[in-house]
This record gives sequence, C-alpha cells and structure tokens, in this order.
Amino acid sequence: MVIAIIVLFITGFLITKPPVILASEPTNTPLLMNLVRNIHFIAAFAFCAGFIGRIYGFIINRGDRLFPHFWKKQYYRAPIDVAMHYMLIKPTHAPFLRNPLARASYAGLYVLVAIEVLTGFAMYYMTEPSAFGWVNRVLGNEFMSHFVHHYAAWAIILFAIGHFYMVIRAEFMEGEAEVSSMFAGSKLLRHTAADAQDVE
Repeated sequence: MVIAIIVLFITGFLITKPPVILASEPTNTPLLMNLVRNIHFIAAFAFCAGFIGRIYGFIINRGDRLFPHFWKKQYYRAPIDVAMHYMLIKPTHAPFLRNPLARASYAGLYVLVAIEVLTGFAMYYMTEPSAFGWVNRVLGNEFMSHFVHHYAAWAIILFAIGHFYMVIRAEFMEGEAEVSSMFAGSKLLRHTAADAQDVE
C-alpha cells in the first residue's frame, strides 16, 4: 500500500501538471501520458485491493481493532495526556499499544482514502453509467471531483510525512518499538499498555 501511494502521488502529479518536455513532443505526448495514466490506474486498483485486505484484517483480527473508541471517556482523556507530552508540558505519557492521537489520525486517514476512492472511480467511470456517477452529481461536476481528489491526495501525503516523523520519534525517544514492530510483527513494551484490553 505504501508503494501504491507513492506511485499514485507521483503519477497523479504528472497527470495534473505534465512536465513541459511532454508538451514539446506532440507525437509522443499522448502515448507517454497514456502510460502514466495507466500506471496510475493499476496502482489505484492495487491500493484498493490492499485496502479491502486491511478492512478484512480489521474484522478478523482483534489486534487491528485499534480505532478511536468515541463512546468511551478515555478516548477524550488519553489524547490530552499524549498531546501534553508532545508539547513538552509532561515528561512522559502513559504507554499505549497505539497512542490515541495515532488512532484518531488513522480514522481521519481512512476518511481521506474513502474520498480518494470515490472521487477517483467517479472520474475513471465518468464516460459510462456506473455506481460512482452520484459522486460527480453530489460534488457538482467532474471538475469538482478532480479538485477534491487532488487536495485529498495532498492531505494524505502531509499525513504520511507527519506519520513518518512521529514513528521515528516514538522509536528512538520513547522506546515504543514502532519501527521494529513493523518488521518483527510484534511489539514489546516495558509497561502494561493502557489500551491492552482492546486486544484481549
């Protein structure tokens, strides 16, 4: 999914603003841009397949069910604890399997992904009747779908940059084993996680 996001962003950027060199060769431009578009489409379908797999994992694996628990008071208290630590007001925060700010940000990320998928398929199938035609009608027209698709992509990239920084920070400054757990498949914590009951 990470590779697909990178490919989607690069090809999407080229589709939105083709380099001048493409416009300087009229005989090659349509072929080259068509290749870029096809790579974008293939990466999009690969990403959707991975995302569906992620949803399946969420259903069958309790360890993936670390979404925000909006119905619990702790959901509102724990992020304050973490935020105060990040603002250097508190020296530490309680240990978490996934810290509550990350939970909330992942929920926001999945909303952005849903927007990307809906607007992407709305533009992809706009020349024929499809299940996604309503998206263009809700947003007003195909141009607005493109506009929303473009800026949601930038929001995802900004999320990825922030996520990368926070994961590295948690690994080296807090010893939360975020990076190593991606390779090992498990996480070892020095203390009992405050959200351990979510996966028990």
